[in-house]
Amino acid sequence: MENKVGQLEQLGKLVQPSLEYKASFIEAMREFQAEGKKLNIDIEDLENNFNEFLEKIVKDDDLPDDQIPQTVLWLVDRNEFIGRVSVRQQLNERLLKEGGNIGYEIRPSKRKFGYGSKILELGLPIAKGLGIHKVLLTCDDDNVGSVRIIEKNGGVLDRENPKIISPDSGKNVRRYWIEVK
Repeated sequence: MENKVGQLEQLGKLVQPSLEYKASFIEAMREFQAEGKKLNIDIEDLENNFNEFLEKIVKDDDLPDDQIPQTVLWLVDRNEFIGRVSVRQQLNERLLKEGGNIGYEIRPSKRKFGYGSKILELGLPIAKGLGIHKVLLTCDDDNVGSVRIIEKNGGVLDRENPKIISPDSGKNVRRYWIEVK
């Protein structure tokens, strides 16, 4: 047991988005693009205007009406960008159905190494620090990796809302609640 805990502690730390991780962040965006994920950013523009990109993700004061302020942190390991976690202090109607208080993603080349569990484990105290004591997380019903990560971190399946369909993927959405202690 002690070995496993030691391994998790070595899986990285959460940091503020930073220019220091530009190269590995851009590599990660290329990985997401290669797996077919639709990016909201142009990689060439990102390479040329990384500081502007950082300013936008750190600032929450110019958000469109349909977006919620969020705290965005990056998981890094040995100075390499591994993934990101977003903690939302409040929920709108869309996030109540799909998205929840915490969203996270791990770059494709770093999946199945324990980073998903680690990023959620590290994100829960951030939520607590923002005054959130009951956290909503969602995932597609067929996303076995996310189901395991959420359940490993104490997620309890919401049985009151069993039939939510994602407007984006058309798949059933699982909703989980985690009591943050």
